[in-house]
Amino acid sequence: MTNPPPWRATVLTLFPEMFPGPLGVSLAGRALASGLWEIEARDIRASATDRHRSVDDTPAGGGPGMVLRADVLAAAIDGAEINPERPRLLMSPRGRPLTQARVIELAEGPGPLIVCGRFEGVDQRVIDGRGLEEVSIGDYVLSGGEIAALALIDACVRLLPGVMGKEASGTEESFSEGLLEYPQYTRPQLFEGVPIPEILTSGDHARVASWRRAQSEALTAARRPDLWAQIPPKPPNRAGRQKTPKNKTDG
Repeated sequence: MTNPPPWRATVLTLFPEMFPGPLGVSLAGRALASGLWEIEARDIRASATDRHRSVDDTPAGGGPGMVLRADVLAAAIDGAEINPERPRLLMSPRGRPLTQARVIELAEGPGPLIVCGRFEGVDQRVIDGRGLEEVSIGDYVLSGGEIAALALIDACVRLLPGVMGKEASGTEESFSEGLLEYPQYTRPQLFEGVPIPEILTSGDHARVASWRRAQSEALTAARRPDLWAQIPPKPPNRAGRQKTPKNKTDG
């Protein structure tokens, strides 16, 4: 019985030299070197057919900037010859926000093809015709999709089996349960007059877990009300009142 092929990211870009970039160091880099995952950066310009290797043209209907041509990008996608079951993503500020849940789905699959846009965008006909899923990493605009692609790949790679040193590292962090991560502390015990919260050094694991949960809830409610609104309400306590998180800083 043969092992399944490693998770693979195929990136279509005008700047293949940007990859693997930061993905070639630290955890992702070690996993890449050991064959736990693979990356292929393909130059979109290689699919251009004219002597100038043109990949863009002016927007139909007028307007500033340039648009990636449908024929060139479609040829680049087709030339990658990826398995139909692999997701086809386009990094785009108008895409659906990338969530931890979607990252988990992508990490559990064979790995995506990722198109990195440039200029004013991509001809809509290739988005529709090649079934590209538009993905956003935030409500802001970058010079191109490469940095967004690096972020998405990093988020996936760290979840692959064998990449992180401790399996628990991927389960007790921001968004793992729809909440932001609780505050972290380490030595020294006293830093600039501020001690580590006593409860964290109490050795009482149940109280520590409860404290951390309360901290996560308080941070999420304060900083990400959009996420907090999606958390199912707790059942009422014995007094019949809903429990609300308190931003406690000690035991």
